[in-house]
Amino acid sequence: MNPVQNDYFKASQTFDFERTVKGAISGSFAAMNACYECCDRHAEGGAIALIQENADGSSSRHTYAELRDQSAQFAHYLTQQGIQTGDIVAGLLPRGHALIVTILGAWRIGAVYQPLFTAFGPKAIEHRMQTSGAKLVVTDVANRSKLLEVEQCPTVMTVADVQGQGLEAGDADFWRSISSLSTDFAPVMRSADDPFLMMFTSGTTGLAKPLAVPLRAIVAFQRYMIDAVGLRAEDSFWNVADPGWAYGLYFGITGPMSMGLPVLSVDGLFNLDRCLEIAKKYNVTNLAGAPTVFRMLIAAGEKVADQWKGQLRVVSSAGEPLNPEVIRWFKEHLDAPINDHYGQTEMGMVLCNHHNLAHPMHIGAAGYASPGHRVVVVNEETLEELPAGQPGILSVDMENSPMFWFNGYKDMETTSFKGRYYLTGDTAELNTDGSISFVGRSDDVISTSGYRVGPFDVESALLEHPAVIEAAVVGKPDKQRNEIIKAFVILQEGYEGTLELAEELRLHVRNRLAAHAYPREIEFPEELPKTPSGKVQRFILRINEINKYNEQQEAEQAVS
Repeated sequence: MNPVQNDYFKASQTFDFERTVKGAISGSFAAMNACYECCDRHAEGGAIALIQENADGSSSRHTYAELRDQSAQFAHYLTQQGIQTGDIVAGLLPRGHALIVTILGAWRIGAVYQPLFTAFGPKAIEHRMQTSGAKLVVTDVANRSKLLEVEQCPTVMTVADVQGQGLEAGDADFWRSISSLSTDFAPVMRSADDPFLMMFTSGTTGLAKPLAVPLRAIVAFQRYMIDAVGLRAEDSFWNVADPGWAYGLYFGITGPMSMGLPVLSVDGLFNLDRCLEIAKKYNVTNLAGAPTVFRMLIAAGEKVADQWKGQLRVVSSAGEPLNPEVIRWFKEHLDAPINDHYGQTEMGMVLCNHHNLAHPMHIGAAGYASPGHRVVVVNEETLEELPAGQPGILSVDMENSPMFWFNGYKDMETTSFKGRYYLTGDTAELNTDGSISFVGRSDDVISTSGYRVGPFDVESALLEHPAVIEAAVVGKPDKQRNEIIKAFVILQEGYEGTLELAEELRLHVRNRLAAHAYPREIEFPEELPKTPSGKVQRFILRINEINKYNEQQEAEQAVS
């Protein structure tokens, strides 16, 4: 492993925002364009932008120059359709060439790209597009049918299959529609506070909340890649997260491309053998993803160790706190440091164990504030900053965090802004060495396999089924997935809580929401715990599940 390059404390104390901005982008905050920053300026010299691995085993490489030309063609198509600067262009697409062209083309005209995770069902897609007001959605044959169930669906453009089939009546054929258009389209300049991404984040008490990511965030994304991920020009980098979500889109596409480095895009089902095959084929040295991936690797044991030992230089984990066991295993069996990073869709990554900045490594800690951010622990009521050892709410001091870019949810109140602080909703405590460790969550958001799932969405989907009169959803501890979704369902008269009905409900939610968002366990109690005013007390259900899990673990340890 190469030595760490810089001292964290010096980098934080001497942080210069203006100098950082100048080093990160070629434009200025007064006039910048995401497509130019993430594509055009890297187009000379034949640099590879995209390495594409398809589900059928085929692969291709695409240069920044090629993507520049194709994004210009798509930009012309968008303007022909009347789509303008500031409009929303949605993508319901798998990882691949068409996805990158869609993103870059939208950015080129100053439009805003909205990701739609391909595992989403019609209900989740409908809510996000109706809320955003998307003017166009680009999809592929495999996902086209979902849009048939979306009310007020915007214009659809479909990536046809190799035979040119799979289009519905009225659909434009993506590649055919743009192939004859001009490759000359000057990027439309915007200001740093203008949006370039439209994201949604899961909440506990309502539907997913929309937020616009401003162009200035590109600077923060790039610094995270350099300081925390430790990405270098000579690395073979793979972020396994799906670009339908923040971590994959921010740090699997935008961050690397802003540096002019290749994106490794792998389509198809993710499994251990495929993971090992891809990592070996491209000699991956820098790996990023969710703890679920790493727990899967550990479960494979020697098979992984034999193939990967000495290959990986650094590994980055985000989505939920790392178990110390995972950290030790990577060090002992792969000779690779795996570092924990914390962030949210609302702010990117702000608390990290940095690969490229030297600081104490406190096992179990989320790390130190990313340079340009001041992250503190506060009393939620008084907003008093708490000393080491006192749990409170993890918060960002916005007045002293020039890299912080979140400016609130779109067209709705942002209750997490209090005074000068943004309150993350996560409970943490400051350590004496300056690092921060998590105590737990102050809300009900479920963290499963690296995805954050709001219980409200799952409960709403369950309530659509005629058998369900009430539902409460919580996270249940799980070794492999961190948590699984468990639903407690009160049935209408005339229905019985059978295994068959439980399976029917699971499939119902899976089809309506997403493949990761359905309850893996369903229980049919006679009643749910409630407050005197009738509000369901999810925390009681969650605590009961935690206690059952702990008892099971103790019993297993006693036997072994």
